[in-house]
Amino acid sequence: MSNFKILYTEDDETLAFLTKDNLEQNDYEVIHCCDGKSGLESFKNEDFDICIFDIMMPKMDGFELATEIRKLNTDVPIIFLSAKTLKEDRIKGLRLGADDYLVKPFSIEELILKIEVFLKRSQKNNKPQKSIYEIGKYQFDTKNFILFNADEKIGLTQREAELLKLFLDNKNSVLKREEILTALWGTDDYFMGRSLDVFISRLRKILANEKGISIENLHGIGFRFVM
Repeated sequence: MSNFKILYTEDDETLAFLTKDNLEQNDYEVIHCCDGKSGLESFKNEDFDICIFDIMMPKMDGFELATEIRKLNTDVPIIFLSAKTLKEDRIKGLRLGADDYLVKPFSIEELILKIEVFLKRSQKNNKPQKSIYEIGKYQFDTKNFILFNADEKIGLTQREAELLKLFLDNKNSVLKREEILTALWGTDDYFMGRSLDVFISRLRKILANEKGISIENLHGIGFRFVM
């Protein structure tokens, strides 16, 4: 099972069984509740990575549930699944703090895709951004674009610093050339590729005397930062 836990509230037993089964087949842990009130109690007692709520439920509807959840947690992604098709209902759900709204009948593939998108976004937002890296005898200050130690300080351009950070975040792994270009410039462009070669050449010179550290060129594929 994955580490991701879903709170799923739905009073339609057949739909709930099918949806829960499909999500579990995709390695999600699913806690199902048949009404909003029990869904709220579950949220208070356990940690969830994402919430999927029906709207028309007994005891407490999905809108009320989302309102209470947002009082407890402003970040957890919430997706509504509902037969309500009016634009006003969609707008109400989004204003209450939901992240998306799928109309029944929905595609399980689309639901899973949306779950993946929101989980990736949530992980990225919650991940602490490292600002100082150790590289051989140097420390790399990503915010100020410098490599330094007790004896020297080497200034980098912003692009060089971004490239070095990208390598460090993916050290010992292959980065395709187009992945690097897209990450740094937003496009896989020939002229940007020439600039990339210049930046890599400079980083190689700076780190040339650091044992065990190198930037490998994988012909026709990309690069690997070995450390």
